[in-house]
Amino acid sequence: MANLSLLLAVLLSLSLSVVLAADASALQDFCVADPKSQVLVNGLACKDPKLVEANDFFFSGLNIAGNTTNPVGSRVTPVFATQLPGLNTLGISIARIDYAPWGLNPPHTHPRATEVLTLLDGTLEVGFVTSNPENRHFRKVLHKGDVFVFPIGLVHYQRNVGYGNAVAIAALSSQNPGVITIANAVFGSNPSIAGDVLAKAFQLDNATINYLESKF
Repeated sequence: MANLSLLLAVLLSLSLSVVLAADASALQDFCVADPKSQVLVNGLACKDPKLVEANDFFFSGLNIAGNTTNPVGSRVTPVFATQLPGLNTLGISIARIDYAPWGLNPPHTHPRATEVLTLLDGTLEVGFVTSNPENRHFRKVLHKGDVFVFPIGLVHYQRNVGYGNAVAIAALSSQNPGVITIANAVFGSNPSIAGDVLAKAFQLDNATINYLESKF
């Protein structure tokens, strides 16, 4: 009997741990973001429901191609809670990504979201790398209509391997997925990471590190 009681106690503690680790369930139909609110919360404060209107759940312009005339040749057009207030607390968002011929969406991570990428036009090489120590590189070439998933937090990238423009839609499992572009974060931090730290980490000389930092 004592063993049974102990087993039940362990199972109960495990179930409570799972419940506490899960996202909170919505307690209302919606929580439209109020960008003017001075309240600091983990997310965005709710607008008065009496003032909510249809436009709070609407975004226009995702049909417009992003300007890819930049060093990497890609442009992300986000539709997060800051652009579409009705997404607040719903745990989802989307983005349009445009790629010039041979354009690149550089290696980056989303600390708070898994990404599902659907290619609408063109040809993309996509890939992600698993965590240490394996660092396995999963790579695939996508064609129009193909879908690929990047698990939450893993370094991933996309590259247009065609001679025409490419466009994709990304669905993300957070209203604010965040993005950490590896090169920008490492070589463009403010204040900068000490050169000798980067030189040792990347096994490069200080002159090369200084050059890379000058680019970011």
